Amino acid sequence: MKNPIFDIENWREIGTTLAQNKTRTFMTAFGIFWGTAILAMLIGGSKGLKSFMSRNFEGFATNVAIVFPGRTTKPYAGFNKGMELELNLQDIINIRRAIPEIENSSAVNNLWANALYGQKSSNAMLTGVESGYDKIFVPVMYEGRFINEADNTRSRKVCVVGKKVADEIFGTESGLGKEISLNGIYYKVVGIAGQTSEISMGAELDESVIIPYNSMRANYNLGTKVGMFMMTLKSGYAPGDYENTVRRLIARNHPVAPDDEGAMYFFDVSEQFKMVDNIFLGITLLALVVGAGTLLSGIIGVGNIMWIIVRERTHEIGIRRAIGAKPRDIITQILSESMVLTTIAGVAGICFAIILLAIAEHAFADERGIIAFQLSFMQAVYILVTFLVLGTAAGLIPAIKAMKIKPIEALNDK
Repeated sequence: MKNPIFDIENWREIGTTLAQNKTRTFMTAFGIFWGTAILAMLIGGSKGLKSFMSRNFEGFATNVAIVFPGRTTKPYAGFNKGMELELNLQDIINIRRAIPEIENSSAVNNLWANALYGQKSSNAMLTGVESGYDKIFVPVMYEGRFINEADNTRSRKVCVVGKKVADEIFGTESGLGKEISLNGIYYKVVGIAGQTSEISMGAELDESVIIPYNSMRANYNLGTKVGMFMMTLKSGYAPGDYENTVRRLIARNHPVAPDDEGAMYFFDVSEQFKMVDNIFLGITLLALVVGAGTLLSGIIGVGNIMWIIVRERTHEIGIRRAIGAKPRDIITQILSESMVLTTIAGVAGICFAIILLAIAEHAFADERGIIAFQLSFMQAVYILVTFLVLGTAAGLIPAIKAMKIKPIEALNDK
């Protein structure tokens, strides 16, 4: 017996059978087409949405804790409530000593400054940072380098200029090595930087000028003041587990009630990332549920058309059995029709989804790059194989029914 895959007559018969009722075949194929397309678009769309949302956090460490001052909400040690807390270097020293699990950290101060180069100027956020800052908030370096430990230890008058500020004061020239005035004090430019995320610490990095923290304290008479403190913890440690320790250490260094939560804010960024991950998980599950529903409707359609085809061809099947066709030949014929219908419609659905996802990918592209809405090759294969297996399974029951038809009963069927 010929292999049905290489039997041209078998393929002609499949085509003839499916073409006998074009409307019914089209509607069933459309159900499969739409099911694969919806499932593929949901998977690709959820992937693109996650990529779009994740880009807003790109370059920002996921296990960051940010400590910044607030106002007291209760009187303590002779001080009335409403007193504004001011963090200082001693707080930072105490935190670093008490929490050896800190991996990277930086004290941060901000103030507005006028960046001046020649006759051109720009209003910028002047930010003083320590060397660990670029490990927490990873910048995009267009030119040069970032602030390092030696810059901070020696209070060097160097700066890293944000891309937008650099464009305003340098134009098309390179700013590296040039000196700019920041509120009347000159600094040498050692780097041009920017950011890809939407997160900002007072202002976006593109609109800021970064200088060493110790230089900022000395040059702008800030003393030991700390605007905020950022830290990341080593792998395996959660920032939230150290909130009470930080609060206790700061309360010990200031006239603040130990249980006064309003006096200091502890922002655990990792919790926000977990929340975003949970949202993505929900979106993915919703996509799978909706996709499974469309898949099921398409498969039911395949089962129905195969059942009708078997019923309409009962007489033909009886003749085949009478002239010697084996049960497996009948099953192979019915399943072949199911597989062909599912494969053609499924491939068409995936191709349609890929075209729409490519359009969405192009529409959402910007200067920061493209957002990956597309399916991977293996995801497309998995979707097609899933439909093929289930579509074949849907045709299996009608095929078994056809196999069980006795020749004499089939010949007498009207």
